[in-house]
Amino acid sequence: MFDVTEQVAQDPDFLLAPAHVTDWEQVHGKIPPGSWVLLHTGWSARTAAESFLNVAEDGPHSPGFHADTSTLLATERDILGVGVETVGTDAGQAGGFDPPFPNHATMHGAGKFGLASLCNLDQLPATGAVIIAAPLKLVDGSGSPLRVLAITPA
Repeated sequence: MFDVTEQVAQDPDFLLAPAHVTDWEQVHGKIPPGSWVLLHTGWSARTAAESFLNVAEDGPHSPGFHADTSTLLATERDILGVGVETVGTDAGQAGGFDPPFPNHATMHGAGKFGLASLCNLDQLPATGAVIIAAPLKLVDGSGSPLRVLAITPA
């Protein structure tokens, strides 16, 4: 799990860059294939709809993944998927990125998953938690509500 709460407190449009991943790996080791990568931003503390969505005249502002980071995680680390505390796995301004919504396009295009609106990430360690995310059966749809559980080492 990447704890970027300090960066997001300074910049709600913070993007996790590839350098953040490699710096994190210097401390915690390389992200193993099949892992969930969670982005702890502190966003789940925003319980009022207005502050959670954080919409301004130019659209929503929330943190997310840089396009190059999504590619790195999906291809070079072969993760299972990403999880965020925000309303979606792309940053709020991602509709204006080139290409638009790069995390969705990269992750879904690579057969990876995305979890949004997670909470209690502050209770997880940087590594070692087991994530259980069982969606409802999908029929003619692309997403599903689910309950995500984390089991942490003792």
